[in-house]
Amino acid sequence: MKEPDLTTATIDQLLERFVSMCLAQDKALDDDDIAAYNRLYQHTRAISDELKRRGPEARLSLTKLYTHPNPQVRYKAATGSYGVAPEAARAILQAIKDSKLPPQYLDAGMTLAALDDGTSMLD
Repeated sequence: MKEPDLTTATIDQLLERFVSMCLAQDKALDDDDIAAYNRLYQHTRAISDELKRRGPEARLSLTKLYTHPNPQVRYKAATGSYGVAPEAARAILQAIKDSKLPPQYLDAGMTLAALDDGTSMLD
């Protein structure tokens, strides 16, 4: 299957694809399918990179996903938008951590710890 050209996609199309990839990641986590998760990670990363390339307003579009019912979508949206909305993204990460819903609460907790100790790679 040919990968879509992200450079020609609209913001809404990118967000739709981002949600789809995050939901598939969540399923891969549930199925303990690390290989599938890693492949899907590359897709979500590519979408985040495309939004970043388009500038702050495009990255801010990820904040629309902060209220998505799926914690994987919220987690990835928060980490993808941290550089342009750090306070809001941090609040989402904290809420995910506080939810104690595995496995995202663990990822959120580690991300917050890395932000606090300065080792985070979020930008």
